[in-house]
Amino acid sequence: MTATAPQPIDYRKLRIVFMGTPEFAVASLDALVQAGCSIVGVVTAPDKPAGRGMQLRESAVKSYALAHQLPVLQPIKLRDPAFLQELQNLQADLQVVVAFRMLPELVWKMPPLGTINVHGSLLPRYRGAAPINWAVINGETETGVTTFQLQHEIDTGGILLQEAFSIGPDETAGEVHDRMKEIGARLLVTTIQEMAAGTLTPQPQPAAAPGTDLPHAPKLFTDTCRIHFDLPVTQVHNLVRGLSPFPGAFTTLQGKILKIFRSDKEEVKPAQPPGSVVTDGKQFLRFACADGYLLCREVQLEGKKKMGIEEFLRGYRPDAGNA
Repeated sequence: MTATAPQPIDYRKLRIVFMGTPEFAVASLDALVQAGCSIVGVVTAPDKPAGRGMQLRESAVKSYALAHQLPVLQPIKLRDPAFLQELQNLQADLQVVVAFRMLPELVWKMPPLGTINVHGSLLPRYRGAAPINWAVINGETETGVTTFQLQHEIDTGGILLQEAFSIGPDETAGEVHDRMKEIGARLLVTTIQEMAAGTLTPQPQPAAAPGTDLPHAPKLFTDTCRIHFDLPVTQVHNLVRGLSPFPGAFTTLQGKILKIFRSDKEEVKPAQPPGSVVTDGKQFLRFACADGYLLCREVQLEGKKKMGIEEFLRGYRPDAGNA
């Protein structure tokens, strides 16, 4: 007996629950709304204290959802029976996850069509929490967006659609992020449209080639952000742009933390040991690296605002011995 193919349906009739928290996810939620999708609920993080007064601040996704009269759920624990009942009551056909936390199986398996995720890399490369940052840190010239189905192991489900795009040699993670969120939003809409039409079949993620390892994208920690000037200048430059604008690559200058957000590289053999500061006190500040100089373009000294290098140098007094 031959299995009957699923009948295509109007994607706008699918009941969708959206799960996301930061500004990156807002572009995808907005794209679904603009495409006429039926968003029956939005799940986002609880409000958190922020700022000097530690006032409760809602997530970017919650702000968007409330502005568009979308029902909002903010569970503290995703296994909370009350939350699970609320989620079940929404009777979603499909769940969409963009920049949210890990879901337990009883959540991602709940809808008949399962749960799909938008991930900021060309899976299986850069599985993990910080794919944009690590692609730039590693000097990749190309990245992309993947829509895929959730399953047990993180970022390993069947691939639905992918779209690649280039990374410029001086582009920061923030600039890649801003382009990627729009590309990912469009790809998400197309994914849902093709799922509804019955024209999309998930493809297993390819394994790494024998003898090679796939690059991963773990969480960023303080040690990740510390600059080591004994490395080649290209690596240091890539670290700076891969951590800009957040959390920021840092070193110390005159005993204070100095974050560097924009840089250039000068590939000439330094006359000074790695980490040495060279400045004219007016237009340039550079650090000696293993095989060149890192030229600072935008910096922030501990306790000060972010500023361009010429503005910074107006208030900087070099230590004795710095050129």
